[in-house]
Amino acid sequence: MTGKIEDSFKDLLASLQTAKLYGPDHPITRKSVEKAYLSLQEALTDKGELVIGIIGEELAFEKEIFFDLSKFLRQTILYLKDRGIERIAFNRALELDELNKFIEFLTLPKEAIKDDPAEFLKLTGVRNIAIGKVKAVPGASAKEQIPDLLNFYQAALSNIAHPLTKIMNKEAVDEVSLKLAIGNIVNNLGSYFEQLFKLATLKRYDTGTFTHLLNVSILSMYFSSKLGFTKDAVMDIGLSALFHDIGKLHISRKTIRKPGQLSAQEFSQMESHTVLGAKLLMQYVDSIGITPVVVCFEHHLKYDLSGYPRVPFKNKQHIASAIVSICDVYDALAQRRSYKTDYPPDMIHNLMMRGSGSTFDPGLLAVFFKAIGVWPLGSIVSLSDKRVGVVVGENEDNMFLPLVKIISPQNSQEIINLKQVKDTLKIERYLSPWSEGKEFLHLI
Repeated sequence: MTGKIEDSFKDLLASLQTAKLYGPDHPITRKSVEKAYLSLQEALTDKGELVIGIIGEELAFEKEIFFDLSKFLRQTILYLKDRGIERIAFNRALELDELNKFIEFLTLPKEAIKDDPAEFLKLTGVRNIAIGKVKAVPGASAKEQIPDLLNFYQAALSNIAHPLTKIMNKEAVDEVSLKLAIGNIVNNLGSYFEQLFKLATLKRYDTGTFTHLLNVSILSMYFSSKLGFTKDAVMDIGLSALFHDIGKLHISRKTIRKPGQLSAQEFSQMESHTVLGAKLLMQYVDSIGITPVVVCFEHHLKYDLSGYPRVPFKNKQHIASAIVSICDVYDALAQRRSYKTDYPPDMIHNLMMRGSGSTFDPGLLAVFFKAIGVWPLGSIVSLSDKRVGVVVGENEDNMFLPLVKIISPQNSQEIINLKQVKDTLKIERYLSPWSEGKEFLHLI
């Protein structure tokens, strides 16, 4: 079924490109539209309606995002978005004449459409094609509102697993595919970071091999973008975050997950992952650049250089290493593992602030918590009046008092700015998604 959908997308946008080149009435265009019509009819065989969505700069259908197709059709996607079209719905009763009129409509200059585009299209006699913006469903959960981004997160996990495994096995890595995977995350940061960050928060209970790496990459890119880094630098830091723990893949899982204190030999083995990883990545400098090597080597070095590996020189950490170090520890503390519980966000803040000036760059750490808040997006919390809410926004001038949306009782949906009611209402405790908060996950 997915193949039919992708073919219909491809043929439809190809007909638009042809119309822009030859004009809507040219025989070549008409033939191209006929092909698109047949593809759409094939895709609509088992469906009453087919909806194309544009998420960021990606084409999407339900929970499927077509990254490769989007890459090749990027200019056409941007062309549609420039006209306010992020959603196109085709009804099964669609006729060929309507599709011809629709393609002609899309080739009109923007200034020629004086009314609302959706209404203008109806005036041309098109009844079985609807256009508009991608909108959230009122009353729906966040998971239902952004299914495409949930799929995006899962697809990103899949995309990064392949090159990481290749490097671990010392095989050739596809540089283009790897940078495309990171680029897709970067391109979605601007418009959809809050949703991605919430997904990263909630996905911490997924113990998949590469979940931590992706979360650290997302955190690192968001943090570096807040610091004002260029898009290319943000991408470089995100790539480095993905590879920062590559050396651990060569260390026994038994050692990594040991609940008790490590022996001297085990601790030495654990510390060696920074050097092992850097040596491994040195073989791929032509593909991924030098920054991932530096970050892999330095991310446990600490701000005061008291960490590991021990170095004979006293140069401070590269700023990319300092950023990834903060994000690595933050997500590691939030993760639940077989050998440790997850810590509530306020405890994580307190623990990390103890390392300000020693483990972490104090200036960077302060900016980090100012950007994400003490209670990050997606945190499930119990309030002092016994209602349950989810954090949906931050107050940068008071990171302890976020915006909370009430999710229990379910009929409330009230959004409370805790800064404005700090004398009467406060967060009483964090509800972990593994325990007390689990029953509320479907409401987020």
